[in-house]
Amino acid sequence: MNPVRLDQFQNSDFERGAPRWCEMLWLIADAFAMSSWFPGSGWRVALLRLFGAKIGDGVVIKPRVQVKFPWRLVVGDHVWIGERAWIDNLATVTIGNHVALSQGVYLCTGSHDWSRPGFDLITRPITIGDGAWIAAKSVLGPGTVVGEGAVVGLGCVATGSLEPWGVYSGAPAKMIRKRVVAG
Repeated sequence: MNPVRLDQFQNSDFERGAPRWCEMLWLIADAFAMSSWFPGSGWRVALLRLFGAKIGDGVVIKPRVQVKFPWRLVVGDHVWIGERAWIDNLATVTIGNHVALSQGVYLCTGSHDWSRPGFDLITRPITIGDGAWIAAKSVLGPGTVVGEGAVVGLGCVATGSLEPWGVYSGAPAKMIRKRVVAG
């Protein structure tokens, strides 16, 4: 017997956070602008703000960045978001000040309850503390909280709460030492 019945899936109680027409406009803007190779960051920031993102000063957004729902994105000051980062924010993603998201980072706020036949949708926010660095090709799962100053190393898969000033490696991410900042 198959324990999953995708014909029973329904997410009618999922609150998308914006009207359908706004979402459709965003999909068009994302496909032709945000996800493009065109250089420049200021216009990407302006476009995200136009669609409801709260973005601080001095934010750099590289080409080919994808954001699912800009109205569920909060970004602090002086943040760098690298090429091909994907912010899959069915729930709110909050990024602190002076955070670096390197190339190909994936922030995933949604999953499914595999114990339920209808494969129910589950969403949980992601929070990244001030001064953290999420290195290239890393993945943060639903509900992840990255502490202030933490480093999530190359290709990590992180879930849960990561300690402030911890340096993490592996899949699953494990703290390998404490971060010491010179000067």
